[in-house]
Amino acid sequence: MLRTPLLHPEILRALAAAGHGSRVLIADGNYPLSTATPATASRVYLNLRPGCVTLTEVLATLTTVLPIESALGMQTRDGLAAPIHGEFAQLLGPGVTLTFKPRHDFYTEARSVDTALAIATGEQRRFANLLLTIGVVRLPDDHS
Repeated sequence: MLRTPLLHPEILRALAAAGHGSRVLIADGNYPLSTATPATASRVYLNLRPGCVTLTEVLATLTTVLPIESALGMQTRDGLAAPIHGEFAQLLGPGVTLTFKPRHDFYTEARSVDTALAIATGEQRRFANLLLTIGVVRLPDDHS
């Protein structure tokens, strides 16, 4: 048994194989995971039923085990923030830059070969897609 909040073996495997600059897509229930991710990405389906597992549950867990350098979210059609976007910022914390792009630009980013892992959730809220960029694990005495 592991002593980490993250226990899913496929997610752990994909994260262990990824490195600095690799990306992790956490997708809502509407996201076309099979066509809007690269063929090289590991795909994990956590969409058990609508509303379960939520994107914010996955994000909260990933933030405990993953150094996140930056995050990219999907803009709404009118360019305004979706209600879930505030939750993204809160879970990511002040040290992570969070930006947004229109839907088709977001799909282009997610299709990049840098996307190492794509996680489908049962999230029902719209525009609830997030692309995380993995940062560097720093040693306690590393001040660079």
